Order: sequence, then C-alpha cells, then structure tokens
Amino acid sequence: MTMGDQFPIKGRVSAWDGETLIAESEAAIATDRVEANGGILIPSADGSLISHDPEALRIEVEDRWPNGGGTTNRFPRWGDVDDLLRLIDVQPAGDGAFTGPTYGDIRRNVVEGGQLLAMSMVAAAKSAPDKRVVNAHIVLERPAVFDKPIDITVDRQRVGRQFATLSVRATQGGKPVSSSLILLDHGSPDLITGQIAMPKVKAPEDCPAHDFGLLGRDVRFVNGDYDPDPDRIGPPELHCWIRHRDAPKELYLQQALLAQPVTHFTIAAAMLPHPGFGEAQAHYTLSTGVLTATLALHGEPDLTDWLLYTNPAIHAGRGLAQGQGHVFTRDGRLVASYTVQAMIRDFAASANESGLDSTRIM
Repeated sequence: MTMGDQFPIKGRVSAWDGETLIAESEAAIATDRVEANGGILIPSADGSLISHDPEALRIEVEDRWPNGGGTTNRFPRWGDVDDLLRLIDVQPAGDGAFTGPTYGDIRRNVVEGGQLLAMSMVAAAKSAPDKRVVNAHIVLERPAVFDKPIDITVDRQRVGRQFATLSVRATQGGKPVSSSLILLDHGSPDLITGQIAMPKVKAPEDCPAHDFGLLGRDVRFVNGDYDPDPDRIGPPELHCWIRHRDAPKELYLQQALLAQPVTHFTIAAAMLPHPGFGEAQAHYTLSTGVLTATLALHGEPDLTDWLLYTNPAIHAGRGLAQGQGHVFTRDGRLVASYTVQAMIRDFAASANESGLDSTRIM
C-alpha cells in the first residue's frame, strides 16, 4: 500500500460520543494518510454531517472470531495479528541475509524487543530448516523504528546432526539493533519427563480483557493487574492469559508468535509494589526498556487456545529489573520458560522538558 491509499472496511463501523451512537456505516474507508493517523472515514451519505467532542468520542472495533470468541479494541488500533506476522516473517535477502519490512503505524515508533526476538528466531529457523528452535537469547542494543527496514544476518556457527548454534545480528541503517544466539534441535523422544506446576489463578473467562490495540489476539490479565496508573499497588507479578484467532501453519511462526509477548510484562510487574510508579510515566518521566531476554521452548501448544504467561519480577534495583516467566497451556502443560532484564531509570528532566520525542525514546 502506498501513502494515501484507501480501502474498504469489512463490517459495520459505529462511532460513539460517550454513550450516544452518532454514526454507523457499512461503507467506511480506512486510510493510511498521515493526517488521519491510521483512521477511518465515514461517508456522509450514511449519516449526513456529524460533530463530536474529541475528548468524549470513542470508536471501537469489534473482531468476531469464527470459533465464537473475539475482541473489542479502541480505534485507532495498532493493527492485526496478520500485520505482526508479516513483520516477524523476515524474508531472504541473500546468503545468510534477511530483511524485515517497514510498518505504517508509527505513533509509537519503537519496535518492541519481543518482535526483534521473534524475527531473530524466524531467521535462524529458516537457516536450519530441519531443526526447531529450543533456546533464544537476545541483547537489545539500540531502539529500532518501524518506518525503516531491519536487516538481519545469520552466522551458522555450528550446524550438526542434532543441534545447531546460530548467531543473528539485526541492524538498521547500518547501525546495530540487536544480537541474538539461537539454539536449534533436531529432536528426540522423551527419556524422562517433569515440570513445575502451573500456579492457581482465575480462569480467563473471569479476567477482564486488555486492549493492546492488536486485532486477532485476546489478552486478559488476572485481576486486571496490568494497569499504567502509578497509584495502583500490588505484588510484583503479572499473570496473563493469551489466545489467538488463528495460528500460522509454520512451526517457526507459531514459536515466534508465542515468543513475541514475553517482553511485555517485567517492567510493569516490577513497578507494581511502588506507589507513584507506573507505565503511564514510561518514555515521559521514566526511561524504560527491555535490555535482554532468554527464552526456552519446551513444546508446541495450540495458539488458538488459552495460554497462561506467569511473570514475577524477582529483583529491582540499580536502575534494572529482572523478571522470569513461564508459559502454560490451560490444562497445565509447561511449553516455555523465559527471563527478561529491563531498565527503569529516571530522566534528569522529562522528555518534554528536554525537547525529546517520547514516541522515539526508551
């Protein structure tokens, strides 16, 4: 799609002013024009001219899934899981080289660490296609942006019959973005088995939905604990149920989609016990960002069924936070484990006072 393109919305669009329905249309147009900020246009033929209070207007997108599930996201939203998969599914660009595409919605023009982890895993899996990723470690060196392509190079350090070790380097505009080390395995039957128990938490049906602006992914935090409000206090842990509308057929994309959320939780969990600190301050008065993540993959779950991500922050201090996590299927099978190290630091002056763009800084 080129800048200024327009395309029809599938479904009925409703616009609300507070609790009042002010317009509906089945002929709405979505546009990527910059001035529309990823917006929609409702033709006057459906509802004549409308006026609204920008502070009170709320537009929501209802995503109804074939299995009866679905999500409701406030508009404008970031995108769809299909958009995320397109970004993660890096494409070959030469011997040991891959490219990650750009993305048009740049209201927060920083690529998340979990996306870079997922992209690195896909590049490694495509470089050793007879094996599956079992461990991935990433160091995030500098922020990447959505409006420039990401170049990825893979070094096949050792490729044996059973295991392969690959290093993956991501750059943007010739500058380093991340470095990863990926371990892949050909596979083997069980010899011994064992795992930790899944914590006892509320079922996903009893948890409030959380809007990350991503259609096709249902996210629910136990007790609604993921809250940017600095005045919300609780223990330093988050439990999050996630399921998807669809699952890609390729194993490496399934693994990447499971991996992408693991960097979402540590910073918020670490702040929870501390009054006056919350993610609402991130990139404005607090400098926050994920520095490293390590993921071990134990199984291949059904991504269209509920998965529980458990996320205690086990340490905070010296401007850093450390988190650990596990991913369980709804029936308690452990399918992944991970650790995350993140930065939580004070700006000497707020981003606005320093003349910095909060949409581009950590």
